[in-house]
Amino acid sequence: MPHIARLELLSIGDLARRAGVSVPTVRYYEERGLIQATRTASNQRQFPRHTLRRLAVVAAGQRVGLTLQEIAAALAELPPERAPTQREWQKMSRQWAATVARRIRQLEALQSSLDGCIGCGCLSLGKCTLFNPDDAAAGEGPGSRWLRNAESAAFAD
Repeated sequence: MPHIARLELLSIGDLARRAGVSVPTVRYYEERGLIQATRTASNQRQFPRHTLRRLAVVAAGQRVGLTLQEIAAALAELPPERAPTQREWQKMSRQWAATVARRIRQLEALQSSLDGCIGCGCLSLGKCTLFNPDDAAAGEGPGSRWLRNAESAAFAD
C-alpha cells in the first residue's frame, strides 16, 4: 500500500463507527480481502479514509442481495489504494443490476410454481398424480427438475 499521511488514516474503531458496522465486522471484511489496513509499529490496524467508500460499496452490494464473494470479485477489479470513481461505480452497479434482474426472474419462476407440482417426485401433493403420474419427474434426475427448467426458461427470455 502506498504511503498515506497519518491524518488520512482511521483507527479500526473510527472506521467501524463512521461506516456503521462493528469492529469485528471490519476485521472480518479485512480477512476476506474486501478492505486493507496498514499496521502501526505497535501492530494496530489503520485504514485509509477511502476505505469508507469501499465499505459503502459492500453495504450497497449486500442491500441488493449479493454475497460477500460476489462483492469481493467486484472490488478486486478496483485499485485498492483509492475509492471507486463514478465511472467504476456505474459499471459495477450495471453488473449488479443484471444479477438482481436474474434473481427476480428466478423468484418469479418459483412464485408461479408454488401452487402446482415442481417435479420433485415426492407424490405427497394431491396434484402430483395429475402433473407427475407414476413419478415421471424422477426419470429426469434428482431434485425439483421442473422448477429448474422453469428458471432456465426465465433466463432465456
